[in-house]
Amino acid sequence: MSYGWAILIIAVVLGALFQLGVFNSSSFAPRAPPGSCQVFRPGGPGTITNINLMGVCTGLLPQYAAQFNGQNGYVRVSPFTGIQNSAFTISLWINPTGFPAVYSELLYGGYGGSGGWDVLLGSAGGLSFCYTTGSNHCVNCPSITTGKWYSVVAVSTGSNEYCYANGATTTPDATAFTPSATYLYIGARSGSTYFFNGIIANLQAYNASLSANEVQALYLQGIGGAPLLLQNLVGWWPLNGNANDYSGNNNNGVPTAVTFTSQYGK
Repeated sequence: MSYGWAILIIAVVLGALFQLGVFNSSSFAPRAPPGSCQVFRPGGPGTITNINLMGVCTGLLPQYAAQFNGQNGYVRVSPFTGIQNSAFTISLWINPTGFPAVYSELLYGGYGGSGGWDVLLGSAGGLSFCYTTGSNHCVNCPSITTGKWYSVVAVSTGSNEYCYANGATTTPDATAFTPSATYLYIGARSGSTYFFNGIIANLQAYNASLSANEVQALYLQGIGGAPLLLQNLVGWWPLNGNANDYSGNNNNGVPTAVTFTSQYGK
């Protein structure tokens, strides 16, 4: 084999590796290990005095993200009573592998009976933030595609509900409701149906309504970003290797059929 052919073959192989992301700079950048950044609450869970972030909280990419299989994978957080008023925000990062036949649950907050609120992914990439108080009310988010990361944020102000994807939103729903969630499911509805197929990272829950600028800030921080408004943070699940709550409120989740992958496409 001539040197020319050898060089050509090497160039083709290197090109293929670049396409696969093997030489992507983010593949070699330092990644934050599980628990490297967390909220310290000197007074214990539920307190808001003198709280602060501790550890490495510079927005490094996490080592892992949570892979949901679309069949039986979910995380249950119970009890979870951090959201008890009409003003709240849920933020998470998702990377769907495929779309469901009807819809799948990204998040489901239940409070007994048929009542609850959820963030849904539809069959054609439609996202929505819905709640049930005798009847269903939903507000749509901008649509998404598979194989890409998206910041998804659901905001309730008490009089309007907003849903954001990568910092952009649509017309809000103007029907007020007051949730009283007692448990939270990630990636399924009550652990029994509507399973999500894809990856989830950096789930944050606030008992306050984030502004449009704050939602944009979460998006710009990326999947390794630290929470905002620490005094209103009631749950933080980075899903970086486990389902623990790093908000200092001890709302640890229990994963079922969930894997934590370092190959999450970022």
